[in-house]
Amino acid sequence: MSMYTAPNLILPNIPNLHEIDVYISNGGYEQFRKALKMTPDEVTNEVKKSGLRGRGGACFPTGLKWSFMPKGNDRPKYFAVNGDESEPGSFKDRQIFESNPHQLIEGILIAGYAMGITTSFLYIRGEYHKWVRLMEKALQDAYDKGFVGEKMKQTLGTDFSTNIVIHKGAGAYICGEETALMSSLEGDRAYPRVKPPFPAAKGLWGMPTTINNVETIAASPAIFALGAEEYAKIGAPGHAGTALYGVSGHVSKPGVYELPTGTLLTDIIYNHAGGVPGGKKIKAVIPGGCSMPAFRGDEIEGVRMDEESLKKLGTHIGTGGVIVMDEDTDIVKVTLRIAHFYHHESCGQCTPCREGCGWMEKILKRIAKGDGTSEDLDLLLGVASNIEGNTICALGDAAAWPVKAFITKFRDEFESRVQKSRNFVPLNVVHGVRSRAEKFEVVA
Repeated sequence: MSMYTAPNLILPNIPNLHEIDVYISNGGYEQFRKALKMTPDEVTNEVKKSGLRGRGGACFPTGLKWSFMPKGNDRPKYFAVNGDESEPGSFKDRQIFESNPHQLIEGILIAGYAMGITTSFLYIRGEYHKWVRLMEKALQDAYDKGFVGEKMKQTLGTDFSTNIVIHKGAGAYICGEETALMSSLEGDRAYPRVKPPFPAAKGLWGMPTTINNVETIAASPAIFALGAEEYAKIGAPGHAGTALYGVSGHVSKPGVYELPTGTLLTDIIYNHAGGVPGGKKIKAVIPGGCSMPAFRGDEIEGVRMDEESLKKLGTHIGTGGVIVMDEDTDIVKVTLRIAHFYHHESCGQCTPCREGCGWMEKILKRIAKGDGTSEDLDLLLGVASNIEGNTICALGDAAAWPVKAFITKFRDEFESRVQKSRNFVPLNVVHGVRSRAEKFEVVA
């Protein structure tokens, strides 16, 4: 009996699959056995042929990333699995920890064999206390059964053995950035690192390191169950497989839905998540976690949920966190809430992000309180543009993109809020006035 039936390749509908005996009885750990009969290069090439791309936001080809790991055993090599999952609107990794932890462990073993890893780290978000305990229990069961550690040699009849360490995160959004994650694992403050050198050349403790997202690794056993060619046929061309879409906001059935990549956004919202309560219209949809530029409600027809399709429309699939907002949503407050989050979570290392995120929050607070002026919206766009592309890591972009998108797409709503402001002065009145203080004098 096999659990790998599309589209439920990562979250099969099998009761108690988190228990190791249930997992084994449904074909669990057989894909690792299959991989062990191949050479490490053959395993990596199989993942390349499958078309699997990272599910953590960057969508980098997984097999290609594995191939960057240097050959040979002349120095330690490490593998880190990113389960920090702190992107607002994303809760898919948590579902894997809870429902199918052993497929994640099996994926780690397959990746470890392909790259010659002797120690892997599973880095889990610091606030995920319950899910850390669930993964620790699953990992201990895997050790006891001889699928991990030195017992592997007897259980699986192989010379290869590897260990897996679960590390509880430092409770900060920035820890989800791959180089900051490495700094945190090493016991330092989670500051992102300048690249190059890239982790495959100089990662954990200066040694070659590969980092993948939890969902990416949990998907890899399905490739060996179905075969790379069959897996590549699932989903959108150029972005193969299924994806976990975490749908939240104004929908009747929020939750995590596993569907082929390229599924219509409207199908996800209406056919799977039950549509908007009360039959209300959709005002906005964020397609991939709150850092991704949003769509207006009148733009979502025909939108397909895969990276290449979304990139053409000016946004990205990100972590697959679909956030739906109905017609009564205050977009100004939404933008302020997002800006507050990124200001709070900025590590402060880069000046554009450290200062710019604070400026954006202050300006948006001013607008939300009714103190906004006619020039604040263009000032916001200018600050966001000065952050974007000017920081070591992508947190700056994550902060800038939603602000730019919301103001651009919902300019009418922001303009309306500014016009109701007690400080509002028509532009023809303030033309040529040089400072905000002089504007107030004109009002007086």
